[in-house]
Amino acid sequence: MPGAFNALTARLIETVGFPAVYVSGAGLTNATCGVPDIGLIGLDEFVKLAGYIAAAVDVPVVCDADTGFGGPANAARTVQLYERAGLAGLHIEDQEFPKRCGHLAGKDVIACDEMVARIRAAVAARTDKDFLIIARTDARAVEGFDAAVARAARYLAAGADAIFPEALERAEEFAAFSATLKQKIATAHLPLAPDNSAVLMANMTEFGKSQLLPLSDLAAMGYRMVIYPQTALRVMMKQAEACLRDVKQAGTQQAWLDRMQTRQELYDLLKYNPAAETWP
Repeated sequence: MPGAFNALTARLIETVGFPAVYVSGAGLTNATCGVPDIGLIGLDEFVKLAGYIAAAVDVPVVCDADTGFGGPANAARTVQLYERAGLAGLHIEDQEFPKRCGHLAGKDVIACDEMVARIRAAVAARTDKDFLIIARTDARAVEGFDAAVARAARYLAAGADAIFPEALERAEEFAAFSATLKQKIATAHLPLAPDNSAVLMANMTEFGKSQLLPLSDLAAMGYRMVIYPQTALRVMMKQAEACLRDVKQAGTQQAWLDRMQTRQELYDLLKYNPAAETWP
């Protein structure tokens, strides 16, 4: 699931052929408000912006929900509003508020019991049984690998549909997390999948703590979802910067025409036919 920071990017992700879209809290925060990902966008803004994205595509959209925007009651309300906005799922993390980017130092996590309460409230609040509730743990960088696995097992027992272990580092650690959690599930008699494994999400964000691994390798380790949260945003921003610098120096964009999306390509993406004056 590549990350979309607006509805047009989501359309592009769908058109290219990806089966789902991911909405990064960092992407929304950076692109919409021009501020860092430290919990500055509230629930209502998330719902409105992510709702535009969900309405623009036919594939499922899974959206970041940061820390659930508060305690258990807030997590429950978040699920309700995300469902109404047309989203297919969310993930809630166990960081303290205000949160930090998961790949930065200086994070803190809440008590495991508190996160369990949030997950239970979120699960109880959903009305669509297919709405996906993913529990993200940032404990690897704070409490260590073993604690992150232990938390993941408790989050699954609380009703989470999947686990998102944030900021794992090398390939060996991704593999070990999956294998160790599978053992804990078997011991605890939590048959979450036919092979008693958990549904896992891997974050392949660039320039962070995690080694960038091929999709096939992650699948072989047992990861069923892989997100690329800021890939499109980073590429677009880098290329836009280069173009704008060139335009400033040359006084024309002529040299960039063959690297631009054409007017017709934009209309096609928007499903707009100006000649027939029809949309969609």
